[in-house]
Amino acid sequence: MSNTEPSGVLIVNKHAGVTSHDIVYKIRRLYGTARVGHTGTLDPMATGVLAVLIGRAAKAAEYLVSDTKRYRALLRLGITTDTEDTSGTVLSECGDIPSADEVGRVCRDFVGEYDQIPPMYSALKVGGRKLCDLARQGVTVERQARRVEIFSIEVEGTEDSRVYSIDVSCSSGTYIRTLCADIGERLGCGAAMAALERVCAGGFSIDSAVTIAQLEQMSPRERVELLIPTESLFESLPAVTLSAFYERLCRNGCEIYQKKIGASFVAGERVRLVGAGGFFALGEVRAYPDGLAIKSIKLFDI
Repeated sequence: MSNTEPSGVLIVNKHAGVTSHDIVYKIRRLYGTARVGHTGTLDPMATGVLAVLIGRAAKAAEYLVSDTKRYRALLRLGITTDTEDTSGTVLSECGDIPSADEVGRVCRDFVGEYDQIPPMYSALKVGGRKLCDLARQGVTVERQARRVEIFSIEVEGTEDSRVYSIDVSCSSGTYIRTLCADIGERLGCGAAMAALERVCAGGFSIDSAVTIAQLEQMSPRERVELLIPTESLFESLPAVTLSAFYERLCRNGCEIYQKKIGASFVAGERVRLVGAGGFFALGEVRAYPDGLAIKSIKLFDI
């Protein structure tokens, strides 16, 4: 693979009506490389922050830690749908809409941890098959509830008494359309998500995101200049700087005993490994017969 291959993180402001994979396909064409991936899938109707990993950065996807995400959504009261959003088939309608005070109280009651059942229309797999594929065939299967956490939720009314704007900060893995459906169920009138924008994920904000339309108007050099270094994906991890000797050993797959480099991390902790040329690998602390040592688990600059 050419050393001139573009590499880094691109923060895309995904537009509505396309899948996350559609965005990846467009980025492959614009950057001239097949090595493109993404983190945090967005549904076709959703917009906002999509972190796209290009070149060597694509190898980081499986090692990314869970992170807090923030969304803005429209909560439509008085209906339920098979997809839990307004793109689906309406299953029920209710004209008895609660007061704004009641809506705000119930929404705030969701702050904290709760067990959320993933929607059938999702990319989660059961028995090796995606739930959404089963749902399109009219098949419904039992799903295990997953513990998620809502860190904060702000509610604001709109001109339509049935529609509220909600601003949600939550743990990774939270389905906002399921949250909307759960709020509606607790209110007794039903609800579905009418719009969704992810405004922050993995420390990246919508303010620094670029649209596909903007990318298409740029020169190749301008596109490359937008890329954020791969290390930014792991900036929350502690950095371990190695001398040339230990860097060479690490690159060759050897474990580096903490007592030899003055480190004192606990077993299982992950670190950024930094050499003379900067960040070069993700490392993990493991237990060995002679003590705790750091071993690289993924090299990024080869």
